[in-house]
Amino acid sequence: MRKANDKKMSTMTRRTVLRGAGVTMALPFLESLHAFADTPPASAFPKRFGVLFMGNGINENHWSATGQGADMVLSKTLQPLESIKQKVIYIDGLFNKEATGKGIHPAMTGNLLSGAHIQKGAIIKSGISIDQLIANHVGDATPQSSVVLACEAPMTGYHETNYSLAYSSHVSWQTPDSPVPVELYPSLAFDSLFENRGSLRNQSILDRVRDRAEALSKQISSTDKSKLDEYLGSVREVEKRVEAMRKTKDSAEGAAKAQNKPLFSMERPANGLPDDLREHTRLMCDIIAIAFQTDKTRVATLLQARDLSAMYYPFLNVTDGHHGESHNNNSDGYERIAQFHLSQLAYLAKKLDSMPEGDGTVLDHSCLMFLSNMWIGRRHDNSRLPLVLAGGLSGTLKTGRTLDYYKAGDDNRKMCSLYLSLMDRFGIKLDQFGDATERLKDL
Repeated sequence: MRKANDKKMSTMTRRTVLRGAGVTMALPFLESLHAFADTPPASAFPKRFGVLFMGNGINENHWSATGQGADMVLSKTLQPLESIKQKVIYIDGLFNKEATGKGIHPAMTGNLLSGAHIQKGAIIKSGISIDQLIANHVGDATPQSSVVLACEAPMTGYHETNYSLAYSSHVSWQTPDSPVPVELYPSLAFDSLFENRGSLRNQSILDRVRDRAEALSKQISSTDKSKLDEYLGSVREVEKRVEAMRKTKDSAEGAAKAQNKPLFSMERPANGLPDDLREHTRLMCDIIAIAFQTDKTRVATLLQARDLSAMYYPFLNVTDGHHGESHNNNSDGYERIAQFHLSQLAYLAKKLDSMPEGDGTVLDHSCLMFLSNMWIGRRHDNSRLPLVLAGGLSGTLKTGRTLDYYKAGDDNRKMCSLYLSLMDRFGIKLDQFGDATERLKDL
């Protein structure tokens, strides 16, 4: 037992921070901070879990995969994953039974990550979601138990089905009656990542830790110095992009105050959210990547587009909004929307895969899950759900596979069986989760 604890402590010593005035910068894994005689195994590194959500389904004509390994053939929408397909698991045919037959939209979304029964009326009630159960289990080891980000503001009020629109706005739930608040603004997510605070908030965090970074670079190996330089460079690049958005947000706050309106009541981009969704989603993915790389958190959730999304995509040559276009989800325009959101999974996965960690990469020690609450938007059909996993979770997931459960029978194709299987790999052993008591076969 002592030997295992010593290894855990040794691994922890190789994670360090640089502190400056009003800022704390966590660093990635650096081998030379504490030398091992042998390269530590994958189990010595933390496992991470990430969820990327896109509401209202996909174009079912272009969402499929066949084959295994290098022979895997990806459909049009999944093409962004081509270069990393051997680190991906495509899963077809799973469904969330508790979200079927209850009405469209909110009832299809509020329990997507829990499989819990959700309640109509004024009092919201769902279930603790898988991301938050994992965060509760591993969060004591990190400064933040999880990060929950969104690119679109939550809705208020009720749907025609008498379910709260909170269910359409949140997939991450910390208690049955409380969704996790989402962070919409990249600047605030960035500040939280580096504990950037006080009157110096608008000054470069790298400038404030420069002396300590230079001192550290003299103490580490040349390989680790290259890794440190690359990391600091990536932070600088993200910081520059965040700074532009910080100014936009500050300006929006001033305008809202002058009009005596709360900022959240303003329409995008008057509310200070980035007008260009491409930059917004990429920045959120970059922030998650840094958080995973530095072990700031091991759990992250990103709502790229909520259910009933009002997002517009002029850069995709689509004139209708996301929700409206989903009613014609087999169109070329909606296929481009689905591919755009799937490409964010590809971007984040590739970024994590470019970060060396031990004898693998950060992606190799992670599991990213992309999913939606529907299959066919024009029919509000959620009898099966689009789902892709990326990352090997420290060797506990065999990647480069396609798995098809669609004709396996309802008892054998439960989303909650997948969740039980994933939680097992984090050391969370439950007899039941949602409607499932059995693990997903062949995962």
